[in-house]
Amino acid sequence: MASADELRGVIPAIPTPFTADGRDLDGDALRRIVRHCLDGSVHGLMTTGGTGEFPHLSREERRRVAEIVSSETAGAVPVYAGTAACSTWEAIALIEDAAAAGADAAILTPPFYFPIPRECLHRHFADVAAASPVPIVVYNNPLYTGMDLDPPLIAELMRLDNVIGLKQSNADLGALVEAIRLADGTGRSLCTGIDSQFYAALCVGARGIWSTAASIVPAQMVRLYELMVAGDHEAARAQHELLQPLNRFLEYDPGYVSPTKEALTMMGISAGPVRRPLPDFPEPERPALREALAALGALDLAVTR
Repeated sequence: MASADELRGVIPAIPTPFTADGRDLDGDALRRIVRHCLDGSVHGLMTTGGTGEFPHLSREERRRVAEIVSSETAGAVPVYAGTAACSTWEAIALIEDAAAAGADAAILTPPFYFPIPRECLHRHFADVAAASPVPIVVYNNPLYTGMDLDPPLIAELMRLDNVIGLKQSNADLGALVEAIRLADGTGRSLCTGIDSQFYAALCVGARGIWSTAASIVPAQMVRLYELMVAGDHEAARAQHELLQPLNRFLEYDPGYVSPTKEALTMMGISAGPVRRPLPDFPEPERPALREALAALGALDLAVTR
């Protein structure tokens, strides 16, 4: 099982590859994406989050993804299974599936669709954490869930037994700063989930990042982290600037999934199509995406694959 001490560094949120018609999982492609990330010396892997198109997956597909990734990882790094659900009981069932499939921890958003009162949000996470066979990471993503966990609530959740940390995908960096302050002394690991905030988040005390960009350029994201750990802020800032053209594509509206899959495909790593009704990557943007990858040396990988 994963621990708060292990929850640090660069954790790619990996896409879920499908066959050409989008109907079935492509297990071989998924294994290749896992190996690509491990080759970049990442510190963990996250499955079936937004990047992994969890709303478009069946329960069995989510279990199967966790199984494949856990098998391919073979204990090299922790595997965190995305288990977002609208009800407490469904979340618990998804976590039980993921744990049985080999995942080391689960990562969980608030319920979505219905507005949930604050006390019910706390109870949801408390009930899930108490029932879960693996540790829990709280995932705050207000843009996509419609529910924002404020810093005082986050600090309360960090004090729950079996909760080991936070993925904070609120664009307000100040909210992460305040959550880190309020959760001080809990021993929990608070990380950002926004690629363009990685450098800034590390500066204010975050322990790492849950990153879509790292599923594409893992080694380059790990380099930024290692430069910060070494105290070389000038070089880390330069690495941040180098990554920003790619990060721009991962903040698209309505989605970042098709740019992620398109980038991997450009690099010779098949990620398959997005599932309908998500939009395909726009053709006019492909030259700029290719240029962003080339600046990071990522297209050089395609030559050797």
